[in-house]
Amino acid sequence: MTTATGTTAVQPREGRMARRAFAYWLTNYRRVWRGSLISGFLGPLFFLVAMGFGLGTLIDDGATGGLGTPGYVQFIAPGILAAQAMQTAVGESTFPVMGALKWQRQYHAMLAAPLGIADVVLGHVVFVTMRVAITSVAFAVVAVVLGAITSWWVLLAVPAAVLTGLAFTTPVFAFAARQDDDSGFNVLFRFIVMPMFLFSGTFFPVEQLPGVLEAVARVTPLWHGVELCRSLVTGTATALGSLGHVAYLTAWAAGGLWLAFASFRKRLVT
Repeated sequence: MTTATGTTAVQPREGRMARRAFAYWLTNYRRVWRGSLISGFLGPLFFLVAMGFGLGTLIDDGATGGLGTPGYVQFIAPGILAAQAMQTAVGESTFPVMGALKWQRQYHAMLAAPLGIADVVLGHVVFVTMRVAITSVAFAVVAVVLGAITSWWVLLAVPAAVLTGLAFTTPVFAFAARQDDDSGFNVLFRFIVMPMFLFSGTFFPVEQLPGVLEAVARVTPLWHGVELCRSLVTGTATALGSLGHVAYLTAWAAGGLWLAFASFRKRLVT
């Protein structure tokens, strides 16, 4: 009696091939990294110079004394560090994601490679996180050169900014995967990103806001990122406070990743 035997290819678990998706985005980035790097931190740099060295010179010493920093520019610099991480993360998680889903359809090609949904999402999220890290380092270096940041604790503030960016990357990935066109991005930028940029503690303490708006500001991921970066740079960080900010930002990143997996699976598989 003969027995027929067959072999079945063993498929790697989802998520273990994410490096291939990351390699694709990295290869594309190598062609445009100079222009991308410059455009990524010029905007925040202009805000730093205009608001810190321009408007900041008009703020008297009595006003800055209540900020807990030597000058206004030292107050806003760590805030802008966190805010630029948010802006970079959102920018890299909207139109590029829609393009890969609908226009250039890179995600479809990756799934045929074959990669799994987790590989596709994780690979791209890691790439966006790398982009946030690069722009954060670039901004921090310039801020140090200009004297806006003078503490060596900036070495910890940069990872804090990257975590802030990650807290926006994954939820926006989930949001982008559910959009049929780019009109939803206009709403996102105008009514969520811009208000957070202005009112989450980047340019002034949220205690200056009316009670309800202050409460809203304190639950935004950006406020936690700004407070974490600022407390590290100014040397006012406490273990409990920093842990709370890190936990909050991590929860946003983890929850967003779960939603991104679900959104991508619904869009690309079902």
